[in-house]
Order: sequence, then structure tokens, then C-alpha cells
Amino acid sequence: MHLTASRLDRINPSQTIAIATKARALQAAGRDVISLSAGEPDFDTPENIKRAAIRAIEAGETKYTDVAGTKTLRQAVADKFRRDSGLDYRPEEIIVSTGGKQVIFNAMLATIDPGDEAVIPSPCWVSYPDIVSLAEGKPVVVPCSQNHGFKLRAEDLEAAITPKTKWFLLNNPCNPTGAAYSAADLRPICDVLLRHPDVWVFTDDIYEKLVYDGFRPATIVEVEPKLRARTITMNGCSKAYAMTGWRIGFAGAPVEMIKAMDKLQSQSTTNASSISQAAAVEALNGPQDSIPKMVKVYNERRDLVVSMLNAAPGITCHRPEGAFYVYPAIHGCIGKTSRSGVKITNDESFVTALLDEEGVAVVHGAAFLYPGHFRVSYATATELLREACTRIHRFCQGLS
Repeated sequence: MHLTASRLDRINPSQTIAIATKARALQAAGRDVISLSAGEPDFDTPENIKRAAIRAIEAGETKYTDVAGTKTLRQAVADKFRRDSGLDYRPEEIIVSTGGKQVIFNAMLATIDPGDEAVIPSPCWVSYPDIVSLAEGKPVVVPCSQNHGFKLRAEDLEAAITPKTKWFLLNNPCNPTGAAYSAADLRPICDVLLRHPDVWVFTDDIYEKLVYDGFRPATIVEVEPKLRARTITMNGCSKAYAMTGWRIGFAGAPVEMIKAMDKLQSQSTTNASSISQAAAVEALNGPQDSIPKMVKVYNERRDLVVSMLNAAPGITCHRPEGAFYVYPAIHGCIGKTSRSGVKITNDESFVTALLDEEGVAVVHGAAFLYPGHFRVSYATATELLREACTRIHRFCQGLS
């Protein structure tokens, strides 16, 4: 008798988590390793948010809350959507979950029947296809090339939609590429979706505050309000407020969808941490001045990394609009051999040799369903980034 259920055979462990874990283990063993693998701000949670959590503990706000979140936080989320994107969600159209990943999991598991398809532009975050697969759906991956800034073209979305399509998932700005969609970028995509009334839309806007050079990302319902009745708009506190460990994600959607997600969550985790919810209220309602300070540093790091990686032999690095990742291509390195004799046959052998020989941990492109590249997270101290890029340059220079 097998211990594990067959459904687990449909998914893989998170590759980003696996590589970050390996890097930590090497560091603990005394290796000089710089890890650029984790999608986590290196900034501390702002002080006003931490103080709000402490006040909540002292006030005894340590009990169960409503499954979908406290009324105060749901109102704060509704206010945030209205303030930032002009979206009009009522508190009963909001759900709060234990991180953005649970929002996605709840939505897919609550709606997908066996064989339903979900269209996912790639490169994509590693968890999207596995969550769809776990829900017994079929991920339909649509490649988006660097020639188009890693952005989905409307005609490619149109071609991917079939009578079985249940969902279209969009990450804006995108992990792993940093590609971001403006209102003008989204308009033709919305026009395609209007022609397919049975397709639901899931837009993951978790990186929306982390954009550069005056770029403003839009969100689907903001661009086309007619899609509101079949769209889930997801966001959270992890990236913009450096609150990854607090585990707060949230979404706005029609009441029927929120009730379905609430029903599922009531039989899994119930409510997100009451203390984290109190902190999230302060994050959304309190001073926002920590965000531009972080963005300024990220902007400088992005420019540094793009410049240094483009100087490395065999690497081409696109300059992204948002998030804190770059996704360089390594086509000029494929087929070469490293100083220690490792043949670089693909992106996985590239990142493995880079870690072994230079002590730099990055994530291979195949993990994001778009090989021939690797992902760098520049949510890392600037001097460490500079040293890591120097090592990557040295590694590429040593290929022959």
C-alpha cells in the first residue's frame, strides 16, 4: 500500500523553496554562498506595523476571527482597492487568507472540475500550474518571449482558450520576469476575455507597488469593469510591506465566489492569524512612506544587476518594469564547459555549476516553465548583489 495519495504525483515541491533551503544548508556548513533565490524583501517590516501587532496582543486580540477576516481588515482591503485602483468592492466581497498562495489554492480548488483548463502565461510563478493540477485541472501554458518583454499577446491568449477553459491567471507585475502590464497592455487582453464569457479571471497583483521609472501597472477590472462579475483580484501585504512571515493575502470577488472560498477555508485553516490581521490593518491604513523608500533601493539594485549581467559573456538580461526579479537568458552559455569540466547543457546544469563553483544560488528557468534562463532576486543587500554578479561574470568568462 502506498503512503501518499496519487494526487501528490501531479505536483512537485516548490523549486524556489528547495533552492533557498539548499543555499541555507551550504551556508550552515560553512560555504561562502550568496543566495539570490528567495522572493522575499530583505527589509524589515515597518515599525508602525510591528507596533500595531504588539498593541493587538496586549489588547487580547488573540482569538478566532471570522473565517474571511475581521470586519476591520476587510473594510481596509476594500478601501485599498478603491484608493489604488478605483475598484468598488464591499467588505462581503473580500476574503483574507493565510498568504496569497492560499487565496489561489482556495479559488482553484473551489471551482475546478476534473479536466477544466487554466491558461497561464509563462514564465510563471512555480505554484500556479501545480495548484491547478492539484485541483484536477489542466494548466495550459502560453510562452511569452523576451522579444515582447515577456508579456502575453492577445492573439496568443485567444489561441489558448478552448471550450474547457475555466480560468485565465495573470501575475502583474510578474514573478519571475518583472514584466508589468499597463492599462494599454491589458486592453486587448480584456477584449479577448469579453469574447469568452465562460472564462474566469484571476489577477495576482501582489507586486503592484514595486514598479519603477514612473510605470503604473493596471488591474483587469480597472481596465474593463464588465469583467468584474467573473474576476478575482488578489493582493496582499508580503511584498509591499515586507511582511512575508506574517502570511496575509486577500482578494476581492463577487459574493458567490467569496462564499465558495470561505467554505473551503472554513475546513482548512479557518482564519488567518488575528495578530497578523491587526498588523495588516495598520499596513493598509497607516503611513505608506516605507514603500517609496524600498522602491528607490530596489530600482538602484535592478539597474546594477541588469548592467552587470548584460556585461557577462553569453548572458542577455531584459530590464523589467516591476517586482524584484530579473530573468536573464543564457543562450550564449549553452554547449560550453565550465572550468571544473561541467558541460552546460541547459539552465539547470548552469545554475548547479554556478552554485558549486562560485557559491551563487539562483533558480533555473525550467522551474518557471520557460527554460534557457535563470531568475535572480535582487531583494538582497546591494553589496552582496554586486559580489554575486561579479561571480556570475567570472563563471561565464570561464566557460569554454
